[in-house]
This record gives sequence, structure tokens and C-alpha cells, in this order.
Amino acid sequence: MSKMDAVVTTKYSVDAKFKFRCHKGIKCFTKCCSNIEILLTPYDVIRLKNRLGLSSEEFLDKYTYMKIDENSSHPLAILKMNDDEEKRCPFVTPEGCIVYTDRPANCRYYPVGQGTFKKESENGPVEEEFYFFIKEPHCFGYEEKKQWTIASWREDQGVDRYDEVNKEWKGLQLRKNLPGQPELDENKQFQFYMASYDLDRFRRYVFESNFLNVFDIDRETVDKMRNDEVELVKFGVKYIKYVMMLEETLKLKEDAEKYRKKK
Repeated sequence: MSKMDAVVTTKYSVDAKFKFRCHKGIKCFTKCCSNIEILLTPYDVIRLKNRLGLSSEEFLDKYTYMKIDENSSHPLAILKMNDDEEKRCPFVTPEGCIVYTDRPANCRYYPVGQGTFKKESENGPVEEEFYFFIKEPHCFGYEEKKQWTIASWREDQGVDRYDEVNKEWKGLQLRKNLPGQPELDENKQFQFYMASYDLDRFRRYVFESNFLNVFDIDRETVDKMRNDEVELVKFGVKYIKYVMMLEETLKLKEDAEKYRKKK
């Protein structure tokens, strides 16, 4: 079953209880790591590329493929499975996951799924998270006796940091193409993909082009982006919102036009 396309029948809060345990002795060990579609988030890419000692471009080229979401036209990075009969995750061996401490958020959450939706409030639309359970025929983890709440499972699996970094980016996924309006063009898709995933390229774009001459970015933010990939991700979301005209998140400098005309 796809980690992206799981059917949500019931939405749960963090207080929901369930029994589950995955361990090497269980007969379905690592079966959930085959023939699946795992959407990667920006922070997933940061953790994995750094773990493997690769640039973002090298990691994306070797371990992912791009999928264009049909509802939003967003380009998304999907973890590439091995080209074998089982289509196993490239990081999984009979002994388990070789990048376990840096595994993606979707893997950490499993067998819990997490989603976000917008609802109306007195102050306008607000984003609200919900949870659901992924129950696959091959999984025997639910037959184990270890009891959790979704909150205790999240803490045990270390997803808080992932959710914190990815929160604003995940909010972008609520955007959908409007009926009768054109889909995102290739240039906007490129900008979305670069600012989301190809952070080494995005850093070069920010610091080695006329970007900082065109946009009025405060010195503290510039320094943070230069030294911290998480800050670069957060700025990337602002850049995406600006490029896609979702919010006026960036401001041009007064003399920006002369730099924009330069190659």
C-alpha cells in the first residue's frame, strides 16, 4: 500500500490508543519496506543525503524519482525502490534499515499516518492535523501486546523534529489547482522542486546569483541560511509562496530592477 495513497476512513487524535510492535523476531519483519511509494519531505532529504555523504543533487538523482501531483501540479520526490521482484527499499537489508536513525518521517510514523486539512474558524481558515492507522494484510505488528497512544508513538519514533521542520512545507500541499485555471508551468515547478529538495542548488541560487541584490532579506536570515539547512528549508517555503503568488512573503529592493536585468 502506498504511504501517500492510504485510504482514510477514520480520523484520530493524538490520544487514540493502539497496540503495535515491530521487531526483528516478527515474521513480517521488513515486509512493509517493499513495493511502496514513500513521499519524501525536505527534512527527509537533508537527513538522508547527509547520512550518505551526498549532495542533494546526487541523492535525488540516485535514490528518488519525481512525481507530479495531479491535483496541485507540485513536483514531489518519491523514494526509488530497487529494480527487483520485491521492489524493496534500497536501504533495507534482512537485518533491518541501514539508515534507521535518519529514516524518513513516513517510515517513522508507520503504522500511523498523518494528514492536514483546512477548516473554517471565527478567524478564518486554520490548518488542523489528524491521524489514521495503516493496516496492511502482511503486518502482524498489531497482534503484539505493546500499547501506545499516537502521542507516545510519535515521541518514541522521534517525529517531532521532522514535523516541526516540515510544517509550513506540508501546508503548501493543501493548495490545489483551481478549475479553469492553468496548471503550474515548468518554471514554477522547477522553483518548487529546487527550494523543497535540491537545497545545495537552492543555496547556490541564493548566494551566488543576484538574488540578495534583488530581494530585501535581513542579515540575520541570510546568516542563518548560510549555515543551517533547516533555515534554508524554511526560507524555501517563503520563496515558493512568493513564486506561486500565494503570499507576499518577500520584498524587492528599491533598486532591484537593474539587477534583475543582469544575467
